[in-house]
Amino acid sequence: MRKSAVHLLLFFLLCIAANTFARGGEEKDHPKTRKVEISGKVRMVGNSPMTSLVISGENREWYIEPKEEKKLINFQQQTVTVRADEYYYDRVFANGASAGRQYYIKNIVVIRK
Repeated sequence: MRKSAVHLLLFFLLCIAANTFARGGEEKDHPKTRKVEISGKVRMVGNSPMTSLVISGENREWYIEPKEEKKLINFQQQTVTVRADEYYYDRVFANGASAGRQYYIKNIVVIRK
C-alpha cells in the first residue's frame, strides 16, 4: 500500500512538471514589457477566421492585442506612429527548434496618422 502512494505522488509531480514545461514556465504567463514608439503600416494578416492586425515597420512586425485592435482598425494600409508597451514570446517548433520571436504591443496611443 505504501508503494502505491509513492507512485501516485511521483505521477502527480510528473504531471505538474509536464504542465509547467508545456507552458514555457512562468515567463510566458507574465511577459516583461517596455515602452516603445513605433512607426509602420497597419495591416491585416492571416486567414479568416484567424486574422490579426499588425504594424509592419522596417525591421519588425508588432501584433496588436485583440482588445486593442479597435484603436487601429480604421488605419489599415496607412502609416501610423504609436506609443505602446511592447513584449514578445519566443516561438518554438514541435521539435524544440527556435521559430523566432513574435512581438506584441498593448496600451496603444496613436500619435500620428
